[in-house]
Amino acid sequence: MYFIEEPEWEEGENHLEVKQTAEGVHVVVPHLRRDSDPKLRAELVSALIARENLRDFVIWYYTPMALPLATGLSPRAIVYDCMDELSAFKNAPPELAEREAELFRLADVVFTGGQALFEAKSACHHDVHAFPSSVDVPHFAQARTLHTEPADQQPLTHPRLGFFGVIDERMDLDLLAGVSAARPEWNLILLGPVLKIDEQSLPRAPNIHYLGSKSYRELPRYVSGWDVALLPFVRNESTKFISPTKTPEYLAAGLPVVSTSIRDVVRPYQALGLVRIADSVIRFVCACEAALAEAPAPRITRADRYLSQLSWDRTWANMRAHVDRVVERRALVKSESRLAASVVVRSSGSSANAGE
Repeated sequence: MYFIEEPEWEEGENHLEVKQTAEGVHVVVPHLRRDSDPKLRAELVSALIARENLRDFVIWYYTPMALPLATGLSPRAIVYDCMDELSAFKNAPPELAEREAELFRLADVVFTGGQALFEAKSACHHDVHAFPSSVDVPHFAQARTLHTEPADQQPLTHPRLGFFGVIDERMDLDLLAGVSAARPEWNLILLGPVLKIDEQSLPRAPNIHYLGSKSYRELPRYVSGWDVALLPFVRNESTKFISPTKTPEYLAAGLPVVSTSIRDVVRPYQALGLVRIADSVIRFVCACEAALAEAPAPRITRADRYLSQLSWDRTWANMRAHVDRVVERRALVKSESRLAASVVVRSSGSSANAGE
């Protein structure tokens, strides 16, 4: 697997840096000058494929903006893994919608990161399949038995209400500020980078704590010290189709979850009695109070029953089956085309000979 990252803009010679992880993934980082020709990235990728002698490969797109990178390549199949409605994000490139339309035309199969996104994209392609967020249950279930507090969270008193993930335009900052003001005795803990918004716009209060980015490995230790997990997303175009991976991760950690009415959280999680939904400050506070007061055992039993059906291994196995299917379909079409061309050539040759 070759995972091509966004470019690092710097002075010096344009080149690709290739690093191999312990799992065998080749992480490819383009190092480019800002004045370099946009076509250069595609040329570098083509050179990489030639250098590595990759003749039997599938191209897997996470964003339509990467479409030009594969110019001139001959993959066995093209997959579009549509994880979000990227055109609704802040500062989305104006050409994104046009490139997505082109990617729909080229792709052999399309995956979507949730049910709402599936319903939105199913009319754009003939072969679309929904793959909502899965979860590494054993990793997050560690939070149920861990008792060692991270140093930066240890001084905070209970109750603690936490969130981990990117803090950006999708976060309902007014809701956070309202909950903080309504219950100053609660500590709100937010883990993750602040992206695409001004840090000065974040609500500030003695009971709101921005602890910065944490590694995936560290998350269970932090979550183990929380009383309620939060999904405080604003409801607008940028969150209309999100399917937060955090939802099953919070549940695997054994936590009660309170969320705003994100469609892919309401269905299935609220419907199964696993998540409380509220949008206004008053109702969100009430939902958190109910989560703090509940007996956890019945909810954890329900959550574990649902989570037993989820795993990234199962998700990958299902995706792999679709990829294998379209690879075989492409190969069959190519074989039939060659056979038809061969028949035409032989037929033309026979006619010419007959004419002589």
